[in-house]
Amino acid sequence: MNGPVQCEWVERPRSAWRALPAARTAAPLAAVTALLLGPPPAQMRGAAHVAPGAEKLLDAVVNISTNQTLKGSEGAPLPKVPKGAPFEEFFEDFFDRKGGRGPGDRKVSAQGSGFVIDGKEGLIVTNNHVIEGADEIIINFADGSKLKVDKVLGKDSKTDLALLKVTPKKPLAQVPFGASGKMKVGDWVMAIGNPFGLGGSVSVGIISAKQRDINTGPYDDYLQTDAAINKGNSGGPLFNMDGEVIGVNTAIISPTGGSIGIGFAVPSDAATIVVEQLRQFGETRRGWLGVNVQSITDDLAEAYGLKENVGALVASVAPEGPAAKAGILDGDVIVKFDGKDVTTMRGLPRLVSQTQIGKEVDVELLRKGQRRTVRVAIGRLVEDAKAAPAKTSKRVNPKSRGGKGNDKGGNIRPPGQSLIGLVLAPLTDDLRSKHGLGPNVKGVVVVDVDPASSAAQRQIKAGDVIVEVAQEAVTSIDDISKGIERVRTAGRNAVLLRVEDGKGDMRFVAVPIE
Repeated sequence: MNGPVQCEWVERPRSAWRALPAARTAAPLAAVTALLLGPPPAQMRGAAHVAPGAEKLLDAVVNISTNQTLKGSEGAPLPKVPKGAPFEEFFEDFFDRKGGRGPGDRKVSAQGSGFVIDGKEGLIVTNNHVIEGADEIIINFADGSKLKVDKVLGKDSKTDLALLKVTPKKPLAQVPFGASGKMKVGDWVMAIGNPFGLGGSVSVGIISAKQRDINTGPYDDYLQTDAAINKGNSGGPLFNMDGEVIGVNTAIISPTGGSIGIGFAVPSDAATIVVEQLRQFGETRRGWLGVNVQSITDDLAEAYGLKENVGALVASVAPEGPAAKAGILDGDVIVKFDGKDVTTMRGLPRLVSQTQIGKEVDVELLRKGQRRTVRVAIGRLVEDAKAAPAKTSKRVNPKSRGGKGNDKGGNIRPPGQSLIGLVLAPLTDDLRSKHGLGPNVKGVVVVDVDPASSAAQRQIKAGDVIVEVAQEAVTSIDDISKGIERVRTAGRNAVLLRVEDGKGDMRFVAVPIE
């Protein structure tokens, strides 16, 4: 397994447990080193006084066990394992635990971690994937007591967070959130959780990296740590040395399923916003700017004349959205949002989503080499649906209508002029029909691409429409030719094209000028 995995609990077969040999030479070697070199500097001695801090925090960290009924087909055969086979014990253990060998439904259980943020109200934070689909959720406390979850107050799949409610008989121990933004790479952290069902396990490490994108969702911004995090730690807290929660442990990268020192936690700065919304509304209410953005590649930075490939390039603007009302245009490069630098394309959606709905913010952008600032009133993002569709046109049946330029099989021969590896042609009814382009699409259509060209390497394909060249509208092949010549005269090595595909999606592409 090469990618990140969620660190939920799994039962290990008995054969997996092995005693570790004693490190017979460790103590003498350490003593000799200390005598020769003296004590290390304070910053190299590791986290001091971990035990007192961990002792105070253990009561607020909980183990979460869930039960779920899975629907099964009656009479479905179970695997048969020969008597005495190496995995006989594992299969017996597995299927007995999953509800026996009878037909029909079966119950499964799983475990994870969580932590109390409000002892009086009985509010507990965990991962969404820990409780997803559960019929029953039980909270197990460090003193051996148990409470059944009364209600899942809310959950958010995009950040993998959930907020649970129990009714405590007495106030529970609780822990506060800290500021993850203040953490630096190399700072000491402590994880407490329920790895492999071993509740109350404490591990210590450092922040290995920040702002990690591991491709689990649109708002990936993980803290990376080498503190031991295993399956079952999911939903548990990552503490700073002041006993504040600065992350919610969520995923690991491991080829074996065990810790190899690469774990990820949702930063508290993001988690506190989501948790507070779940507490107030039972759902997330994210900000919405109303733009589709793309990354600034080295080629695009060259085409735009930018010194660095930073910022978020606006590929399209939603009609009547907040950005459109503020005057943000296609082709603008957003470099700062509400006073915060936008260093990558993925950074902008995170900043926008965490902004209060209705708040007016300054957006700094580059337009044709000029820096300007616009004021935007942030709207509300409609989850799991587009709040306002991007500019699209009515599509027509892609089947050919016949007519001039068609061969007997109804395929349109690629006429037109070749530029930068693209065979281009004016839009006609036949070409619109062939490529499913609506009547409102304007520009020049690509009818063929040289497979060895730079344009092909940048995923331009037949059926794409060139709607702009060097941020100027295109109505003819001659417009493209003149645009390329202007870029060449300006001394740039790439021309900026704005391309629309058959689905109506817009993007900018920088194609080197041969």
